[in-house]
Amino acid sequence: MDIRPGNIIEYDGGLWRAVKIQHTQPGKGGAYMQVELKNLIDGRKNNVRFRSAETVEKVRLDTKDFQFLFADGDALTFMDKLNYDQVQLDRGVLGDAAAFLQDGMDVVMELYDERPISVQLPDTVEAMIVSADAVVKGQTASSSYKPAVLENGVRVMVPPHIGAGTRIVVDVYEQTYVKRAD
Repeated sequence: MDIRPGNIIEYDGGLWRAVKIQHTQPGKGGAYMQVELKNLIDGRKNNVRFRSAETVEKVRLDTKDFQFLFADGDALTFMDKLNYDQVQLDRGVLGDAAAFLQDGMDVVMELYDERPISVQLPDTVEAMIVSADAVVKGQTASSSYKPAVLENGVRVMVPPHIGAGTRIVVDVYEQTYVKRAD
């Protein structure tokens, strides 16, 4: 039994991505893994306990390079960079990361039996801060981050010296400030 975060497994008749994993070795009884799974088709989450003796079927996904073209409501259009075929996916497939898509962005599409089931964005993107709260007097500079809103509407916490109009690098999947963009 060896599941890591990000692995795709076949479970209960569906395809699931392991999101979080916790190994537990109780005083009596066998060791087990508590795995938070996310269904790749409908987005449902499930917490499953696997005993260490159980076997799980890992799924190999094909990956292809695509480019994000545009959004039309909740429909996102991507283009295969090799043959220029276009694929439309529902915004829900990307979850919160969809907010960070930018026109022309290169992404990696994961396919199962030729069917697109997920899209990986770059880990970090540059974004412009459109508004940032003022720093509260008396806060210590080291511990205080303040809320800011990016051009895509996502709220992130930034250091006190970062203000509106600043371009920053943001971690797409954690939705956190990484550094000031150069």
